[in-house]
Order: sequence, then C-alpha cells, then structure tokens
Amino acid sequence: MKRQTIIGLIVLCGLLLASCGEKQIGFKPVNPKATPEAKQLLSFLYSIQGEYTLTGQHNFASDLPRYDNIVYQMTGKYPAVWGADFSFMAQGDSVRKFQHCGPMNLTTPFDSCAFNGLTKEALRQGIIDEAKKKYAEGRIITLMWHCCFPLNGDECDGSDIWRLTDRLPSQEEWDELVTDGTNLNTLWKKQMDGIVVYLKQLQEAKIPVLWRPFHEMNGVWFWWCNKPGENGFQKLYIAMYDYFTRHHELNNLLWVWDTNAPRDRPGDEAGPYADYFPGLEYVDVLAADVYGDWKQSHHDDLKTLAAGKPIALGEVGNVPAEEIYQNQPDWVWYMVWGYGIFDFRNMFNREPGAPPANPAAVASYNHPKSITLDKIDFADKTYKLKKEANLTAYTRH
Repeated sequence: MKRQTIIGLIVLCGLLLASCGEKQIGFKPVNPKATPEAKQLLSFLYSIQGEYTLTGQHNFASDLPRYDNIVYQMTGKYPAVWGADFSFMAQGDSVRKFQHCGPMNLTTPFDSCAFNGLTKEALRQGIIDEAKKKYAEGRIITLMWHCCFPLNGDECDGSDIWRLTDRLPSQEEWDELVTDGTNLNTLWKKQMDGIVVYLKQLQEAKIPVLWRPFHEMNGVWFWWCNKPGENGFQKLYIAMYDYFTRHHELNNLLWVWDTNAPRDRPGDEAGPYADYFPGLEYVDVLAADVYGDWKQSHHDDLKTLAAGKPIALGEVGNVPAEEIYQNQPDWVWYMVWGYGIFDFRNMFNREPGAPPANPAAVASYNHPKSITLDKIDFADKTYKLKKEANLTAYTRH
C-alpha cells in the first residue's frame, strides 16, 4: 500500500473517532458476560473521566423521593446518579443510635425515630420500583448494602454491623464464612440470594447498576472491616463476585470497590487502599468515601491503584468545593450521603416554610464540571452528554 494511502487512512480514522463526541478507550468490564447496557454505562464513565463529574445523591428506603426533591428545591436541578441501600431491619433497644444510616424499618434519619411498620420485602421492592422510574428519566443507578452478619439474616441490632467494641468476627468465623460448604458460608449465600432476587429484576428490565458492596472495608467499624490481605477482605469480595456473576449470572452489575479515605485517627483508623484491593480483574470502578477530609493523596493514590480505570467518590458528607474540582479532577461521580446535602449551619435558621438552602450545593450543581440530569441525553436508552448543553472542557488553574 502506498505511503500516501496509509497516511490518508490514519487521518480518516482520527476524524471518525473525533466526530463521535466521546473518548475511544479500550476497556473491558471485569465480567466478560456484562450486558450491553452495563458496557455502555462503563464506556460513558470512561468518556467523561478527567473532564466532568456526575452529581449524585443517596436516598433512604423509608422515604425514597425525599432527597431528590430537596436537591431540586435547593438547586433547580436533579442529580445524575441515584443511590439507595438494601440495608437491614433494625432490632433491639438501641435503634436510635443507628438511625443515621437509614435502617429500612425506621423513619428517615433526623425525623423522630420510630418504626415505619413496613416489611423488608415491601421496602426492597420499593427501591427497585423507584430505581426503574429514575432509570427511565436517565439516571444512573448505584446500590449498596449495609448487611447484618450472616448468622442474623437481615434483621439485627445495629451493633451487629457496627462492631465498635467487638471489632470483628473471630478468625475462625471469618475462615468459615469464606469457605464453601460450611454452615456460615451457606447462611451468607442465603442472605445474598435475598438481594439477588431484586438485582435480577433490574437485569430483566435491562438496567445497569453500579454495585458497591462492603463499603469502607479498610476502616475499623463494620464487621467486614479491618481484614487486610488476600485471605481477609479480598477473599470475601471475590467470593461475592463469583457467587453473583458465575452462580447467579448477574451481568448487569458494574463492580465498584468502595473504600474509605485512609486516615490515622486512634480508634477510627482507615488503612491503605492497596491492603484491601482484590485486583483489577474484579473491579470496574475504584471509589473512596470522603467525609470532610479532602486530602490530595485520597485522589492521587486511588488513581495510581486504578491504573487507568475510573475513580469515584462513593459517598461524601458534603459536595466537593471548587478547589477539589481543580486539584482532584478525576472523580467521575460523587454521591452525597442523604442529609449531607444540607448546610447544617442554616438548616434550622431559615424562615418557616422556606425551602432548604445550601449555597455550596448550588455552586456545585451549577459548576461547569458538574453533570446534572438535564445535561444527559438518554433518548435512545444510552448515556451521553447533550450536545446543546453548552458543555465546555473545564480548565484547571
């Protein structure tokens, strides 16, 4: 072939790639049988990496529309990412201590603490029904699970999850949990089966899910925390991955490994990312939960570990400020944890009947780097940015 012809073909290919409006990046979901919808969502995340950040909001099963509505009242916009939690049914005399995380059977955090009288099945079905509505609007769905220790199924005292004094299961219990065929492993699989039923409904509806199980595993507070190494948390995560993808053939999930931002607080530590990382072959997106401590290393170390895969803010206690966008550009989404969207300094000082206000949320939702629902074109059931949304590449200073 003539040299001029080769050059011409190269130029033509370059023009075709540029015309499609998205970065063309070679990638594969970790699940080789991932659905077309899951593949397309992951492609979309790659396409915005380093340029834009999707806005997101967590919602509690007991009142699913609440925080979407509050965000809209504050900003005039809806978040692009909609999150919820399969959660647990709180039992015992200390339920008030755990209301902050939104147990399914309690009223929403910071309401008067009371049992809502709804069943586990009704509450979880409500999550799925709401997720279907949000997806039809063009939302990206992310789901998680505050789960009881498998011995207790889905109903437990919150201290069964937050083991702040009895930090962890014994090593014997842990080994039994991750060993196929044992009693504890069988109970865990039964517990997971109860979640699979709902995730399969979303698969049947062709809805992809950003699935982020066992969040904050590098901390010291949940029963699944503080087990570094390949025979610790890594083995637990991989066992769930295998059970969901190979046994149950759940192919609509993108696997989000969601750690806590590392910190050195006596009694409240969070260890290094790498000690809990199961490997790139099991993770589509790497995420960190950041509550008030926006260290540059949280972003940079995760980006290094990701080796080109997307990184995200799985949970945040407040919206990222301008300097975060400038200095930590690669977060592909953030999800505010429920009530974190409030400016608590002004929350109780506003006039009766006035809508909730948070200037930081308004600034974030109107930032040129932020992607809100109105900037997403979902007309053909694929995620892409609207051409008419006046999106410009964000210039970092």
